[in-house]
Amino acid sequence: MERDELAGWLRLSLTAGVGNTTARTLLTSFGLPENIYRQSISILSDIVSTRQAGALQQLPAELPALVELTWAWLQHDPERRRVLTLGDPAYPQSLLNMEDPPLLLYGMGVPQAWQADGLAGCVNRSLAVVGSRNPTPQGLANARQFSHTLAQAGLTVVSGLALGVDGAAHEGALSGAMAGRLATIAVVGTGLDRVYPKQHLDLAHRIAEHGVLLSEYPLGTPPLSNNFPKRNRIISGLARATLVVEAALKSGSLITARLASEQGKDVFAIPGSIHSPQARGCHALIKQGAKLVECAQDILEEYPLNASTATTAYFAAADAQSTEHDNLTAKDIGLLEALGFDPTSLDGLQARTGLDTSTLQAKLMELELCGLVARLPGGRFQRSARG
Repeated sequence: MERDELAGWLRLSLTAGVGNTTARTLLTSFGLPENIYRQSISILSDIVSTRQAGALQQLPAELPALVELTWAWLQHDPERRRVLTLGDPAYPQSLLNMEDPPLLLYGMGVPQAWQADGLAGCVNRSLAVVGSRNPTPQGLANARQFSHTLAQAGLTVVSGLALGVDGAAHEGALSGAMAGRLATIAVVGTGLDRVYPKQHLDLAHRIAEHGVLLSEYPLGTPPLSNNFPKRNRIISGLARATLVVEAALKSGSLITARLASEQGKDVFAIPGSIHSPQARGCHALIKQGAKLVECAQDILEEYPLNASTATTAYFAAADAQSTEHDNLTAKDIGLLEALGFDPTSLDGLQARTGLDTSTLQAKLMELELCGLVARLPGGRFQRSARG
């Protein structure tokens, strides 16, 4: 993209009162943005309102600075950075089919993403993994393990770089990525020259090295609260289906699931404890028709992409868990069975097992170090999926 062409698209994106839908109508009528600006107000008024037509004739005050910033950003690493327009071959077709496709997509990632079989062609082999920003330890473990196994099978994991489940999903995908495939796509709610939350700065850099960071927001855009729910339509739009790991009844993850359903895509949900607030959103989705899943293989059976690789990865994980259990004593196994998968207090567990406090605490510590038990706030304990 040349600088003048970039300036035309940025001008359209900045024009007051002209959103994505109106911009798309104008582009359909006149072609490239530069053709729109050549039209008189009277001609434009046949397509849009008089106020919008007048705004299109005005040069946005912030345009020169944004053009300079964006052009410099692109030139800094032209192989890995892109601004994708609606007509760009690398723009994902699945987003064009949405009601409100982004006018522009700012992208940063592996060079192969901008090829024909990269970002534009990955929707049939991608899955959105979303969930709570404040998950339980088990929720974090599920997000990592599911994403790891899905990536090993050749799927690209799409999420939102938020704290909690999103970050764990990206981490799991990076650890299990297949060579030659996009490991993960992070759709963010800021400009790509910023990272939010700051705790994910290193993670964002690793995603850019092995996957893609995407945003519809111009460079310099800060983390505004309204931007994050809006970007969820891109997360669901890029993926073949959406997996909700953990979610409260009112959460952004349920927005993503609803959007996926409206886009005609599958929604999967992992059930949890009936006592956990973070499981209620998933249970609500299952009641509404989402598919209950207990392991990544439940999803891979629906999408038999690289089935042999997926099966190998799945049974390798199962064998590793089996080996862990072989090393447990009868007392350890009995304690895990007494603990169960619902959060339990130390007093409650002591009543079930009859063990004295010091012995019980020591055993719980050993199992926690093995990753078989998670310590929860309030002095409670919960058996992990690995246990």
